[in-house]
Formats: sequence, structure tokens, C-alpha cells
Amino acid sequence: MKEPSRYAVLAPRRAPVRGTTARAALTGVGGLLRALARPRPCDARTSAAALRALRARRGDAPALIRTRSGRTFLVLLDPQDLRRFYAEPVGLLAAAGPDTCPGLGPEEPADSGCSRGDLRAEQRQVGAEVLASDRPVHPSCGPFLTALAEEARHLTTPAGATGARTAAGALDIARARYAVQRAARRIVLGDAAATDEELTGWLTQLRAEGRSPRGGRVRGARAVHDKARARIEEYAARADGDTLVGRAARHADPTGTLDPVGQAQHWLQAMDAVPDTLLRTLLLLGAHPAEQDLAAAEAAAEVVAGADRGELPRLRACVRESLRLYPVVPDLIRVTRAETEWRGVRYPAGTSLLVPAAFHQRDPERVPAAHVFVPGRWKNPGADQDIRMAPFSHGGGRCPGDQLGLMATAALCAEVLRGHRVAGTRPVLDPVGPLPATLDPQGIRLTLTRR
Repeated sequence: MKEPSRYAVLAPRRAPVRGTTARAALTGVGGLLRALARPRPCDARTSAAALRALRARRGDAPALIRTRSGRTFLVLLDPQDLRRFYAEPVGLLAAAGPDTCPGLGPEEPADSGCSRGDLRAEQRQVGAEVLASDRPVHPSCGPFLTALAEEARHLTTPAGATGARTAAGALDIARARYAVQRAARRIVLGDAAATDEELTGWLTQLRAEGRSPRGGRVRGARAVHDKARARIEEYAARADGDTLVGRAARHADPTGTLDPVGQAQHWLQAMDAVPDTLLRTLLLLGAHPAEQDLAAAEAAAEVVAGADRGELPRLRACVRESLRLYPVVPDLIRVTRAETEWRGVRYPAGTSLLVPAAFHQRDPERVPAAHVFVPGRWKNPGADQDIRMAPFSHGGGRCPGDQLGLMATAALCAEVLRGHRVAGTRPVLDPVGPLPATLDPQGIRLTLTRR
């Protein structure tokens, strides 16, 4: 292919024999995917087309590939294998690395993405309880929604995130990040942390340094980590019980392993993906006026909903559909801790399994209207359990912050739509034709007009 490849796909030198161990000696047969944090549209299209071609040529059996850096993956192409992937216990399929699942909502307090493979059962349970993973509306929804509503004003005011003037009614990634970061600090640590941009700067630096620290960078990252932790401890000491860190601190910790301060740090970092998803969702609604009107009507009705505040089922469906089209985590990666067998072929412990979630969620052979914005698909019974759709993963590796993340993102959309209409967008999307393969939030500009 002429396009630069994301992965080099590999084929065994000889057909695998049932009961044998898959060999690492492989022969390259072409380029498939592009390993970029923000893939270009041509790369994403090439990836999907190449995966379909691979499946047509080899069938649905898992395909062994090798990256340009030499790392080998077993790619799962069939829903039957996806079902098993999600059903396997986290003790068998471990996390692949620290940056594999930045996620939409608050995630686990460990460098394990959403897989949670290395967290103790007690930590997972406490994290799920604090985040209320089994409830669509968080028990602390009152103060959380208040914080989101107050910070949402920064989304629609003329001043930008840094104080520089921007066009009235224009919304871009800088303003979205500013508003979400303020809300996240209030939700996790309390209102006193709302203006602490220095803490957010430290956490952003830690994420960047944590990818490949060496030499002095390790020492520098450790110093920043210590400063961030000390600051979070100060907020945690006086946080009320409705904050996430306050809820975490209420749990008994006889073994001293829960570390609510460390959890708070990761919850703050996990909210980094909310601004991107918020902008993409509003962009899609701007291109679909009928959907936008229905969402705005729901947002207006929710003001007098009383005890039902925070549910916003239509807007949540819009957010889920945005994540189906543009997932925060395009590839899910796990590493086996024991020998496994897939389609009659044995693979040793340490084999990396890769689920190309973005491909499966937009696979036109198996997903109706795969490249079209159809929020209504999420209202179907069992849609949340559809194995083809994994915006938050499934099974033991499911992100426990999915409900809180959906609540927060839908609430921010509602705050914008109550008083404004998304009347102009950049880029311009075709409301009936296939949507682009990628949407870089850095390039999104929304024009808001008062209703």
C-alpha cells in the first residue's frame, strides 16, 4: 500500500498445526494500521480497508502481526473471539501498559488503563463503589451537576481559557479543556481546587514524562509527582464526603493499600478525554439539526426533572454514538499470563492480544449504518452489552467510571444546548453521507448562537 502502515501484518511460514505453539518467525505481507495518537483520516481508512482485506483472505481467525518496532500482536477479528476476550478474567489477560486506555471517565488508580489486571480485588471494589459504576446517576450528582453547570459557563462566554479574547459564541478545545479541568478538580477534590491550574499542569507533565522517562527526566518526574501528591493530600484533608477523594477516604483500609490520594490523581488524569468527546458530540449534533432539537428539548425538560436529574438518556445516547464513531481507545491490548489457545493454535504466556475496537465499531459488514450518526441504536435493549461496541470495554476490564463519565459529558452538552444552538461548525460534516474516519479535536470550531 502507498499509505504509511500502522502495523506490519505477518503470516506464518507454514500453516499452524492444532495443538502446536505459534512461532515468532514470520514473513511480512503488507501494511495495515498506523500507530499514531491522532491518526490522519487516510491512515484510518487504510487500516480499516486492510483489516477487511485480511479477513477476506484469511477468514475470521486471529491474525499474527508485527509492529515496525518489532512487537508482535495477535489481532482478533471475529465477534466470537471478542466475546471470549472480554469474558476472560483479568488474572489471565493483564494490562498492556500505562497509556492504552486514557478513557472517557474516571479510571483505575494504576497505570493499567481500563484492564485493571494488576489491581487487587479490594482496590477494584472500592474504586467501583466510589465511582458508583453500577448506577447511571452518581450518589453525589447534586454537587457534581452544580459544579458542571457553573463551569459550563466557560464554554459559552467570549473569553478563552487563557484570558485572550475569542470570537463571541465560539467554542474550541482550549475553552473546553479549561471548563472541564475546573469541573474535574471540584468533583474529585472539592471546590477549593477549582482554580488550581498548577496542579493540572503538574499532572499533564507527569503523563508526558511517564511515557519514556530516562536519566534526569526520571528525577524530574519524581519531583513533580511529589509536589502533585502533596497538593492533593492538602485538598483531601479538607474534602467533604461528596467529592470522590472524600468518598474514597471513608473506606476502611486495614492493609494500607487503597491510597485515595493516588486514586484522586488518576481520576483527574482520566478526565482529560472529556473535552475531546464533548466537542465531537456537539459537532455531530450541529450537523444533525433534528437530533440537536430533540437533545435540547431533553436538556430543557431536565431542569424541572427533580430526582431524575442527571439521567439525560437521549444525550447519553449521543455521547455513546460519538464514542462509537470516534473511540478514545481505538485499540484494546492485553497480555496473556498463561498459555492460551485460539482457534486450535496455542500461544505462549506473554502473547499480546489486540482488539481493533475502532474497526469493529465501524465494520460495515456487521454494524448497520456503520459510518452514520445514529444515536437511536443505543436505545435498543441490550445495546450496552453489544460485543461489537466497546467504548468502555466489557467484562472485568470494563472502565468503572463509564457511568460518571457519561453523566458529566451529557450534562455539559445539556448546559450548552439549553441556551445555545450549534449553528456553524468546522469541519463541515455531511449529515447523510459517511462521516470522516477521524475528527481531531484541535481542528474543531463550533459557533454558538443564542436560542
